Amino acid sequence: MWCNLSVRIAIAALVLLAGVLWAPQASARPAAEAGLVDVRSAVPDAVIDLRYATSDNFVGQQLYPTGASCLVHESMAPGLAAAAAALRPDKLVFWDCYRPHEVQVRMFEVVANPDWVARPSAYARSHEAGRSVDVTIARGGSLVDMGTGFDDFTPRSLAYATDGVSPAAQANRARLREAMKAGGLNVYSGEWWHFDGPGAAEPRPYLDVPLG
Repeated sequence: MWCNLSVRIAIAALVLLAGVLWAPQASARPAAEAGLVDVRSAVPDAVIDLRYATSDNFVGQQLYPTGASCLVHESMAPGLAAAAAALRPDKLVFWDCYRPHEVQVRMFEVVANPDWVARPSAYARSHEAGRSVDVTIARGGSLVDMGTGFDDFTPRSLAYATDGVSPAAQANRARLREAMKAGGLNVYSGEWWHFDGPGAAEPRPYLDVPLG
């Protein structure tokens, strides 16, 4: 009898310990507290296609939870709304928004080339600060031709590339840049799909906001 009681106590202790280990970390912050908003609050007709919430990405693994939200810093919302308005009736497609630091670390482990993947640091910038987005354009339910796919990691991915990029694709890239610029968002010259909002390059503390 005492043996069975001891076993029950031990099992209960293990269950309690497991609950502590797997409980959400107290340091995690709500999105609103960190100044992040769902991009659909600014662009209601946005197409959300977060590639890192699937295995269809350069890492080959799902890095975000299924159903992850596309979060951006609130300072980007007016600009994204203006860009989307300039593109309508076409739609803005969002491939990535806010990116947790641990995901950035994993990406750099796979592609340790700062020309393509930002080197993780002690501070949050760009995607890690929720102040950059990766976007493209959809028309009639299909993506327009931009000359490459997402995270292509070739010279054709450069924002102003011409070699190997058709005139039509160049024009589509230019249209995307112009629309985003109308909203105060600037293209990163190394990737036609990456746009920075105000203060994207400034070092900030990690946000530690969960995407689930």
